[in-house]
Amino acid sequence: MTRAFTIAACLGLALLPQALPAQTPSEASSGASATASTGLVGNPENGRTLAFTCQGCHGVRGYRNVYPHYHVPLIGGQSEAYLVNALREYRQGTRKHPTMQSQAQSFSDQDIADLAAFLSGLKK
Repeated sequence: MTRAFTIAACLGLALLPQALPAQTPSEASSGASATASTGLVGNPENGRTLAFTCQGCHGVRGYRNVYPHYHVPLIGGQSEAYLVNALREYRQGTRKHPTMQSQAQSFSDQDIADLAAFLSGLKK
């Protein structure tokens, strides 16, 4: 059963560039999104690149990871402020999930703003 989910996650990664929507003309012209909680301006194009790893789990409908056993939520279309806060809390260790804490450690504040700008713009 676990192997099937691993294969599904890998397939999700392989299909990701084709599955992600193109920016609308208004998004392309602005090129950035303000993140109120950090004061940083998120760049959705950079966020698209950074989100490649995220989609392996968060882009697979019904995915559950093995350790800890947890239903992985789809995060496309989630509130930008929520995404920023969640990633910062994982990075600081105040939100507990080993994989997310490890992932968030590698992100700068600008990376988090970029990820949130891109992911919040996806349709649910």
